[in-house]
Amino acid sequence: MKVLVIVAHPNLEESRANRSFMHELSKHEEITVVNLYQKYPDWSIDIEQEQALLLKYDRIVFQFPFYWYSCPPLLKKWFDDVLTYGWAFGSQGDKLKGKEFIIATTAGGTEREFRAGGDNWFTISEYFRPIQATLWKCNGSFLPIFVTYNADAGLDEYISSEARKYVEHIQSSHNAMIK
Repeated sequence: MKVLVIVAHPNLEESRANRSFMHELSKHEEITVVNLYQKYPDWSIDIEQEQALLLKYDRIVFQFPFYWYSCPPLLKKWFDDVLTYGWAFGSQGDKLKGKEFIIATTAGGTEREFRAGGDNWFTISEYFRPIQATLWKCNGSFLPIFVTYNADAGLDEYISSEARKYVEHIQSSHNAMIK
């Protein structure tokens, strides 16, 4: 299985958890990593290049911090620009059919804060429904989300352990599809 990880973190150098994830990913030559904020500092996304890249992979992972109850703005722009009508969806848009998608996110809050009725009102999975719906619209399969909670305050051992679990999660071929 060919895996592409699209990282979208506006301040990656300041994120212990996401940096740790990147370090762990770098140990696996079979995983390709693209850092959107590094690749597109001017936010001018090369749509054809991104679409061609997606075609080469079976599983696409979007790694980003949970950012104001969603994804960072460059990733939202990437979705809007790259997943076009007639290519990714619509009557002729079948290029992503059969691709598997995973969201991998870090949250500063605890898991307890992200449950129905908790401090943030909803579960983290509920906040990602719009992205999930977008990927379904593109005929993709949405695999379980990987979340590292308490990413800001976690001890180094915890963050390192989460990084290893993250790589295991995205490489696993037996992830159950979410319907």
